[in-house]
Amino acid sequence: MQEALYNRFSSKMYAVCLRYAGNGDDAQDVLQDGFVKIYKNLNRFRGEGSFEGWIRRIFVNTAIEHLRRKTYLKPIAEKEENTIAYKEKTALDRLGEKDILNLIRELSPGYRTVFNMYVVEGYTHKEIGDILGISEGTSKSQLARARMILQDMVVNHLDERDRKQKKVE
Repeated sequence: MQEALYNRFSSKMYAVCLRYAGNGDDAQDVLQDGFVKIYKNLNRFRGEGSFEGWIRRIFVNTAIEHLRRKTYLKPIAEKEENTIAYKEKTALDRLGEKDILNLIRELSPGYRTVFNMYVVEGYTHKEIGDILGISEGTSKSQLARARMILQDMVVNHLDERDRKQKKVE
């Protein structure tokens, strides 16, 4: 049964782990820890919602625990929260999925965690704050800052790609 669960969900859950961990080695550690938790707590699945959703939540929580152990999650100061603004850009339309995921992995662990929890997993800022032990405002500001950083990274990535293409031509 354990092997069947692993075979069915490992690739999807590895992608979840990699989004939070930022590198393959840490993602493998989270994946292993997550499956150990699944196996130990299989009897706790109550059939409320999808089984895959239950598993995904365990992996997200395991990834967050892993980040906490590495002391990556540090709230930013209240003063910083008020100075962060969000700029709209459409450069993401010119990137492929792998490019976007690679750029997200380059975010600092704290920003990457809040970004993934809000944008990918669909948590509210209140839920993120409760899970990470930060204020709702800090969650919002970290998301805004992550978006700004990603926007700059996207523009830089596209500029670099355009320069390389011009050299080839």
